[in-house]
Amino acid sequence: MKLKDLLETNIAEFGEYPFLFYKEKTYTNVETKQYADQFARGLRNLGIAKGDRVIVCMPNCPEVLFAYQGITRAGATIVPVMFTLHPNELHYIARNSGAKAVITSSALRSNVECSLEGLPAKPQLIVVDLPSDERAKNFYELFVPAENQLDDGGNSDDKAVILYTSGTTGNPKGVLLTHKNLYSNAENSAKHNVTQRGTTLGVLPLAHVYGLTISNICFLTGSSIVIFSKFDTKEVFKAIERYKVQTFSAVPAMIHALVSYPHADQYNTSSLESVGTGSAPLPVALLHAFEQKFGAKVYEGYGLSEAAPVVTAHRKGIEIKPGSVGIPIPGVELKIVDENGKEVQAGEVGELIVRGDSVTPGYYQNSEETSRVLKDSWLFTGDMARIDDDGYVYIVDRKKDLIIRGGFNVYPRDVEEILNAHEQVFEAAVVGVPDERMGEEMVACVVKKTGAQVTVEELIHYCQEHLAKNKTPRRIVFLEALPRNGVGKILKTHLRKQASEIVIKP
Repeated sequence: MKLKDLLETNIAEFGEYPFLFYKEKTYTNVETKQYADQFARGLRNLGIAKGDRVIVCMPNCPEVLFAYQGITRAGATIVPVMFTLHPNELHYIARNSGAKAVITSSALRSNVECSLEGLPAKPQLIVVDLPSDERAKNFYELFVPAENQLDDGGNSDDKAVILYTSGTTGNPKGVLLTHKNLYSNAENSAKHNVTQRGTTLGVLPLAHVYGLTISNICFLTGSSIVIFSKFDTKEVFKAIERYKVQTFSAVPAMIHALVSYPHADQYNTSSLESVGTGSAPLPVALLHAFEQKFGAKVYEGYGLSEAAPVVTAHRKGIEIKPGSVGIPIPGVELKIVDENGKEVQAGEVGELIVRGDSVTPGYYQNSEETSRVLKDSWLFTGDMARIDDDGYVYIVDRKKDLIIRGGFNVYPRDVEEILNAHEQVFEAAVVGVPDERMGEEMVACVVKKTGAQVTVEELIHYCQEHLAKNKTPRRIVFLEALPRNGVGKILKTHLRKQASEIVIKP
């Protein structure tokens, strides 16, 4: 099966229905297919051929989904790019991918044009909300009416998407995902969650693999999506009330915003049954706060771009274990191994490795990194984890985030969970910085709640009461906010640099 088949089977099974809600506009699934087919022919007329790469760089809007379906119908490869990237980052992606076209919006046009300067071959610029001119084509003006869809001549092992990682350790890597990778992951995620048909919220960026997969699942389940160009807490509550939303997916930063919103009780959220979350660790204290406030379950899961992305998840009908990311979804095999690749016993910490139809064939034009993470069909995730006797997975931390203090391993998440539970702490993240005596020393970066008066000494004492001595941070720094990427994940590489540059008293 290929990505275009998601829409074909959706229409065949559910007939025509309102599929996308955006501001005051509504688009049906049949209209979505018509736009995608016409755009696919427009791309072909521009010379976009099978296997060519097309960048899509703009905030969430219906045209993102029209473009995705149109690109795949033309046999080309989608390159989703977060619109928040610096022009230098977009320049690297355009050069590395060899993109033939870039689709964007008027608000981003100048940034995109700047990023395309100096490329060996400049991609065709396509803008969704401006008329065509000498430098760019209008998205809708490219449409070519057609009764029959194009035959791309491809198969399920063809490249469907190249997703560029956030580049926290250098230039971003292009994760190759085939049609089979993405289709199987959406299908198995839907089976695992037994998702009800209804209306969900598209608050996750469609440029991120998590948001992309949620939209694919909606095709399979016959659901509708309320699309948000940006996360707006008030608008989310209004949409839950208006569309009687039962479930949606979000990242922890969004869940934090919903819990903290002072006017939440002004909206009827009684329809809400559950929220799925992933992409970043969810503090246990936040999980309990959300469930208590809204009477809805929080189903935490785990995934990564290289696995397209869902690996594990909680779901209705099984026990929720706070701090765990659930059990493997169908079609995913996993185990925990030591530094020699040998499987460890249940309860022991090691690196999580994954195998299945959703695992990437590798990185685009990067055989060295591909061979580093893919070994005998197993994907080495770089995440440290353990599995309990019931098969529930607990992500301990990123392998690269492990702090070795005086020869002892310290996992930042253990410390973060304690700090996040403090009544005057808004959020916290722990990093390791070089230390002459201990090798590495812990620095806890804390954002206080509004009006909080808690001191460094009080927080250190609080940690000493709840943690072993070697796990207690010796240094704490207060920040206005934690650095995050476009999907709300804390950028620990940036945080390490920030913490190292600040003079902190022990």
